[in-house]
Formats: sequence, structure tokens, C-alpha cells
Amino acid sequence: MKYFPESELIINEDGSCFHLHLKPSQLADKVILVGDPARVNTVAAHFSEIESEVQSREFHTITGYYKGKRITVQSHGIGCDNIDIVVNELDTLANIDYETRTEKTEHRTLTMVRIGTCGGLQLNTPVGTFVASVKSIGFDGLLNFYAGRNDVCDLELEEAFKRHMEWNPLNAAPYVANADMELINQIAGEEMVRGITVSCGGFYGPQGRTLRIPLADPNQNQKIESFEYDGLRVCNFEMESSALAGLASLLGHRAMTCCMVIANRRAQKMNTEYKNSIDTLISLVLERI
Repeated sequence: MKYFPESELIINEDGSCFHLHLKPSQLADKVILVGDPARVNTVAAHFSEIESEVQSREFHTITGYYKGKRITVQSHGIGCDNIDIVVNELDTLANIDYETRTEKTEHRTLTMVRIGTCGGLQLNTPVGTFVASVKSIGFDGLLNFYAGRNDVCDLELEEAFKRHMEWNPLNAAPYVANADMELINQIAGEEMVRGITVSCGGFYGPQGRTLRIPLADPNQNQKIESFEYDGLRVCNFEMESSALAGLASLLGHRAMTCCMVIANRRAQKMNTEYKNSIDTLISLVLERI
């Protein structure tokens, strides 16, 4: 049995995991992930019963019940680096015995659906569109630090994308993580556009925004918009879906990301009042998870 020492599995004095401050008993099998800590309350407002609530830094967690389903709502903040923390710690709560610091003999599978916001990149993804990320291209390089990444990634798409982009070797090697297709079909239905998502390591330059610093590749977004693979186009930019899909696959969990488009880069339109309308997507996921 593998033993996890204190330096690797950090457990707080109250028996909770290091960053999230959650205890194993506070985690449901169904998990909704959101970036904004305040959005946890928006999701939980649909619950008939609140079982527990914990907040630490940007990590806000509520576990409760929606129509008899026990669900945990977890905020993760911004970026794939935060997803690395959240997914790994949720997995420890599910699959490591905190008392013995050893891996449990029976694997517990979590179902994780991230509800986020994104920038649309195609004409068929105007502001207000719901997008389901079938495949996610990670610009952050996070999954490259884990053994087995080639086993859970679409290597042919990676190579095709690098050729199309004339990929700069100074950038982190992109990886392509697959969402759980059974979960995509369960959640997306007919209401969501399905496609490829690019997860960026930043909001400005990595997403092709130009303010006071010029871009290394001024044509990056045009190249991304024109890329097509196996009938799929790159529908949107966001900052977390690749890490979620990749880590979930490596850890044996089911995961996907669905986002509402709040800006269309091609149309140069932006909805800053999106918080009033994302509740429709929340309700859809709660019904289907």
C-alpha cells in the first residue's frame, strides 16, 4: 500500500485538506466547479438543503441537496494552476484514507462539471451561447509534468495543431485533453455547441489581447479560428478546461466543462452583465448532473 508522507499529502490539524479546508465527509460524488467564489452561492441558492459550507482564500465550498441529489459546489479561482490544486485535493478526499495516509483499496469516481464563462471564437458562438468542451488544448503545459499524459491525450490533434500554428518552441508544449464523452452527452444535450476549447495561461497576451505589450504572434487568433480537426473547430477561449479534463482522466474521474460565451472575439462584442444570465446554464447542469 502506498504511503503519502506529510510533505506530499498535507492535512490540516482539523483533518481537512491543505488548501480547500474540506474534510472527506463533506465531499459529494457529484461536483460542480465554478471560478468565482461568489458563484458558489448562486448555485447553492437552488438547493433545498445546505449540509456544509467552507471558505478558504478563493476556495469556497458548499455541499447540499438539489431534488434529492447530493452535490458539492466548489470554486477554483482562475487558471489551470488552481485546477491542479482543486482536482488533486478533491481526489485525495475521495481516494486516500486520511487516518492511515494510504490509498483506499476501492476507487471512488467523482463526476465533475465546470460551469464557466468564455470568449467565443466563431460566428456560431455569439454572446450568450453555451459551449461544451469536447477536447481542450492546454497552452499552460500543466499536464506535461505528469506521467501518463500521452495515454489520456489526443496526440494526433496535438501534432496537427502545432503544425497549423507554426508553434513557437519557446511556448509550453500544448496538450489536448478529452472530456468524458458520456458526461458530455448527458449534460450538453441539444442546447450546447460542441467543439474544441483552448485553455490559456493568461487573459491578455495568451488570448491574443493587445494592450501596451505587442504580441509575439499577432496572427495567433486568426490561426486558431481557422483550425479544424475531425469536423471540430476551436469554439472558445477559457483558462481551466484542459487541466480539469486531463487530471480527471489520469485520476479516473468523469469531467467536462461547459461555458457561456460572454465575449465574441470575432464580433468584438462583450456582455459585462453576464452574471444575471448564467443562471440558465446553472439550472441546466443541476437538472442533468
